[in-house]
Amino acid sequence: MDISARVDYAVRAMLILAEADAEGSGPISIDSLATRQELPRKFLEAIFADLRRSDLVLSRRGARGGYVLGRPRGEISVGDIFRAVDGPLAEVRGLRPHETEYQGVATHLPSLWVAVRASLREVLDETSIEDLRTGDLPDRVRQLLTAPDAWQNR
Repeated sequence: MDISARVDYAVRAMLILAEADAEGSGPISIDSLATRQELPRKFLEAIFADLRRSDLVLSRRGARGGYVLGRPRGEISVGDIFRAVDGPLAEVRGLRPHETEYQGVATHLPSLWVAVRASLREVLDETSIEDLRTGDLPDRVRQLLTAPDAWQNR
C-alpha cells in the first residue's frame, strides 16, 4: 500500500487541528499549519479544499480566521481523512475490490482484495484522529504493532 503525500500531509495537519481543539485555542491558519509541520502551503490549500468538501474541517473568516475540525476529534477517523483526499481505501484497476471478476485460476482473487480492504478499514476506520493525537491507539492496532515482524521490511 502506498500512502500518498496528500494523505500524510492531511493527517499531520488534522493532528494540529485536533491539538488546537483539545487546547481550545481556536482556528489555525494555513500558514501556521504549513509552518508547524513543514508542509508546502499551496499543496496544503488544495488538501484543505478536499477536507472542507468532506465536512472534516470548517473555515473561519476574519483576522483570527483559519480552520477548525468539522466534527469532534474522536469522531474523525484516519480513514475519513484518507478517503477525503485520496478516494477509496482500496481499488483494483479503478474498480472497488468487490466489483472485480476473474476467470480460471484467478476466480477467488476478489475475495483476497476484499479482505485487504477490510483489513485497511479495521485499522484506518477504527483509529480516530484523537486516538492518534494522544497515542491511545485501539487495541487491535496495538496488537498489530507488537507482531514480531511489524517493524521489519519485507
